[in-house]
Amino acid sequence: MTMNTTLVINAKGGVGKSTITTNLASYFAARDIATTIADFDPQGSSLNWLAQRSSEARKIHGADLSSRIGGGFANGKRAIPRETRQLLIDAPAGPSRLLLQDLLARAQYASELDIPIHTHVHETTAEIAQSIEQHGMRPLSRLEGLGLLGPSLIAVHAVHLQADEIDLLAHHGCHVAHCPSSNLKLASGFAPVRSLINAGVNVGIGSDGAASNNRLDMFSEMRLAALLAKAVSNDATAVPAWEALEMATLRPARALGLESTIGTLATGKFADLVAVRLADVHTSPCYDPVSQLVYAAGREDVSHVWVNGRLVVDNRNLTNLNADAIMARAAFWRNRMAVA
Repeated sequence: MTMNTTLVINAKGGVGKSTITTNLASYFAARDIATTIADFDPQGSSLNWLAQRSSEARKIHGADLSSRIGGGFANGKRAIPRETRQLLIDAPAGPSRLLLQDLLARAQYASELDIPIHTHVHETTAEIAQSIEQHGMRPLSRLEGLGLLGPSLIAVHAVHLQADEIDLLAHHGCHVAHCPSSNLKLASGFAPVRSLINAGVNVGIGSDGAASNNRLDMFSEMRLAALLAKAVSNDATAVPAWEALEMATLRPARALGLESTIGTLATGKFADLVAVRLADVHTSPCYDPVSQLVYAAGREDVSHVWVNGRLVVDNRNLTNLNADAIMARAAFWRNRMAVA
């Protein structure tokens, strides 16, 4: 089975923040389905960095890039060719926290650089109430009015949606990152996953950050996504095992615009493979490997992982990360924060 192993570069130009959380996330990712790692920018400080990249794009491709708002992914043109192992992604905080000029600037820069916009939206009822109080409309309506809805938008959580908002996401070709564990831990609610999929919205599975998830375990997320969809829709056939697996692999790749290079095992794609042992007591007997992966197996059953053909987990041993060093750094920062 292949799993999504793309590492997302945040809008500040680095591989996440230089914190122990990111280091541990990398450790868990290597031992699990290697997941997408993204970051958001609560202060909006990445705008300067985006402006610089946009200026470089203008020099290379001409000054007419600003007219392409919302059209980058739809027309398949890329302002700056990107190496698919280092995907630039603009990940601002939720729209309710950003000023109008910041949102407009992000819409322009994301279009000029042809990058996805990854933002938390409709995660909680409080967020929606705040948007109505401050802007007189719900967050998705505000994003639509600013031209930010489109195939480049990854709406994270999308828990509290009205029927017309589901249709809106589908109409604009937006994507949704479903984070079931986070939604449960923070009591955010239950995302209408079955309704989104039925409407034609591409829904992928995510974990959210360590502070609102803890495990960062994509096996757990797959199982929860499948089970919750059934309970919420009152339909035991909702999100079957094969669909949950696809929501953890191909569909996130599609949301990132990388389905041609990752997400499935196919000629010409990166050789991203995860070997899972299904011959232990808790995974036997095995009649349907896909069902077993989603409902019975866990990350403890992963034996080998290859990323672009390079072995990074060999018989459960990491080949490219020092677990002892990571744990020592975690202990150091735990003690620092305890003193503070």
